[in-house]
Amino acid sequence: MDGKIFLGGGGPDYGVAQGLDLKYANRHGLIAGATGTGKTVTLQILAQGFAEAGVPVFLADVKGDLSGMAKPGSADHKLHAAFTSRAEKIGLTDYEYRACPVTFWDLFGEQGHPVRTTVAEMGPLLLSQLLELTEAQEGILNIAFRLSDEEGLPLLDLKDLQALLVWIGENGKSLSLRYGNISTASVGAIQRRLLVIENQGGARLFGEPALDLADMMRVDDQGRGMVNILAADTLMASPRLYSTFLLWLLSELFEELPEVGDPDKPKLVFFFDEAHLLFDDAPKALVDKVEQVARLIRSKGVGVYFITQNPADVPEDVLGQLGNRIQHALRAFTARDRKNLRLAAETYRENPAFDTEEAIREVGVGEAVTSMLMKKGVPGVVERTLIRPPSSQLGPITPAERKAILATSDMAGKYDTPLDRKSAFEILAKRAEEAAKEAEQAEERAEEASPWEREYNSARRYSGSRVGRSTARQTSSRRRSEDTLTSAMGEAVIKELKGTTGRRIVRGILGSLFKGR
Repeated sequence: MDGKIFLGGGGPDYGVAQGLDLKYANRHGLIAGATGTGKTVTLQILAQGFAEAGVPVFLADVKGDLSGMAKPGSADHKLHAAFTSRAEKIGLTDYEYRACPVTFWDLFGEQGHPVRTTVAEMGPLLLSQLLELTEAQEGILNIAFRLSDEEGLPLLDLKDLQALLVWIGENGKSLSLRYGNISTASVGAIQRRLLVIENQGGARLFGEPALDLADMMRVDDQGRGMVNILAADTLMASPRLYSTFLLWLLSELFEELPEVGDPDKPKLVFFFDEAHLLFDDAPKALVDKVEQVARLIRSKGVGVYFITQNPADVPEDVLGQLGNRIQHALRAFTARDRKNLRLAAETYRENPAFDTEEAIREVGVGEAVTSMLMKKGVPGVVERTLIRPPSSQLGPITPAERKAILATSDMAGKYDTPLDRKSAFEILAKRAEEAAKEAEQAEERAEEASPWEREYNSARRYSGSRVGRSTARQTSSRRRSEDTLTSAMGEAVIKELKGTTGRRIVRGILGSLFKGR
């Protein structure tokens, strides 16, 4: 199928080819269905189809199964006969086993190349979502990011943020005059949440060298798109860290990639598995951000495909952006299940040949109800589709095979060694050290001073002026007023000369003097 990814066969005998048009692949998509209905294999087939069309792919491997894409399938596999039979049934005459070019990534740096970003790049909104902060705590986090910019305190890793929060807590009274009340209890609560993330391994996410998005968008020497697989089986133990990282990556793509309009094929396809984790208990501001990114990122040439059990897991505003849909079977045992099934069926363009709701309930494993965008982006008529068999290995590769791929990867060595350059933690530590030295020196000077000097320094100074008598009350009052006014003006002039304007005046005066010489 020219310009399309072959998905499988539809129609009465599954002989009508069904495909995803690459021209409309950046209009996003949805893969849904109950557990065990074939969603992961469908994701694998789509990812391989994009890669062979020269489109880089990013996906999260939540169960460890997708690592098999790095290896071709085998005739020795127990499902070989079933695969070849299905290929013949749907008219896939050139079916053969092929591997994909794969790069493995891992937030923990154990099953793939390390993935890092800086605290500053993550930003206060996503970081607040990750830490599950209240509105007041989020406000303090925003103050921290503002002070980071104003004070020249780069936030690269977690210890930078922790050090800056300590400094904010110590200087809360003076900062409150400008930024509002800063509660030490709220600062402490944020620190505790950071400790939880650190204990979950989240500290490895923050730091340098940070991920270069260009490394996610490579093609191999044969022109095939790179399949970037994030090892997420361990990461899923921290679902909020998982969803926040993927949303950050999506946001970075949106912010950094240039506008390309509607290309002939996507620049990158992003698969968001277990999508319900992104929206569970998410604040409205975050959901609005996801909806905005989904609506606008297609003009950057990025297609986003959500994988979840039920379409109801995705908010309506986001669901409306997902034009290409593959719906595996949904269970309908309860009244709520039946309601969700009916709502899912209502989102498809009807096919007079069958009842959509009934088809979604009845399709078997490896079969799905599909609707792909057609000419001018119009949704296609819903079809019952027998999904094609995979070409790459079904199931995970061995640890030894993974290690060999990592060793020969183009990314080997680039991200393996952490970089710890001067940032907020080091700058604040140096300030504290200098302040401690100054205090120590002051104490030493005080101890070395003679008793007479200590008494002199602590005594009141005698000005020599005399208090006026009552007969000169009016004159003295006027003099005091004039003295006060003169003193205030003098202080203002001195203060101004100490400030930026004063420095400009002094530079101008001195410049004129030196120029005249």
